[in-house]
Amino acid sequence: MKTTVGIIALFFSFSCVNAQQDLVPGFGEGVAVAVLKDRSLDEISGLACSRMHPGMIYIHNDSGGEAVVYLIDSLGNRLGEIKLLETENRDWEDIAVGPGANGGSYLYVGEIGDNNAVYEEVIIYRFPEPSAGISKNEVIPEKIKLTYPGGARDAESLMIDPITGDIFILSKRDSLNMVYRLPADKFGTGEAELEEMIKLPFTNATAADISADGSQIVVKNYLTVYYWKRNIGETVARAMGRAPVELPYSPEPQGEAIGFRPDGKVYYTLSEKRFDLDPVLYKYTATRN
Repeated sequence: MKTTVGIIALFFSFSCVNAQQDLVPGFGEGVAVAVLKDRSLDEISGLACSRMHPGMIYIHNDSGGEAVVYLIDSLGNRLGEIKLLETENRDWEDIAVGPGANGGSYLYVGEIGDNNAVYEEVIIYRFPEPSAGISKNEVIPEKIKLTYPGGARDAESLMIDPITGDIFILSKRDSLNMVYRLPADKFGTGEAELEEMIKLPFTNATAADISADGSQIVVKNYLTVYYWKRNIGETVARAMGRAPVELPYSPEPQGEAIGFRPDGKVYYTLSEKRFDLDPVLYKYTATRN
């Protein structure tokens, strides 16, 4: 009887593992689709795909760069730029697309870099996605000043839950990176303290994204892309409480950007320019859904 029970338990265990594996889409190896030779795009630290304009990608430089979001297409051609007025780029580290006021599609820019953990607050800027393709535009973004419980942190990863509108920031330099949350309804308060959610089983997170339907989550560091499948009705924290799956990643000199295409069947990565190597836009395509 014990043997029979053990066999059943073992079979059930294997079935659960296989079921979890079946939930994870396969992605192919990275394909280099573009080399960005524009000298103004040499410190790229964030990437997000437009939800309104197929094939359009938003990128930006980090500390010392202009307070500008650049637009490129999926082949790396520069299309335009959006200048953020009354704003500085102290250390922009990531960009995300998600719901904003009145449910519209917004861009969120994370002024969250702090290598030496010396800033008392960080800032998230947001503004509506442009309704049409542009060559040049200017906006005055909304902003919120944020503090961390326990003091300053360095971070390079920002993502928005498309279902709830909640904002998530991931710390970088902790031995186990922490996920922090700002509930969507607090953005309009002007200032807020982030909530600690969950520790991740790795360090040096440099970029993150949630797919447009909310069902897929990716986080990358300099060596690995980590992936979680999120179930219907599940919170981001609960989904990320499971062990992540590692996805393909083509090593980059200093890769600090990742983003899903709106259909969730592709993710892109992009690096800063390092060692005289121009940034390469890599495309990873799903091999199964």
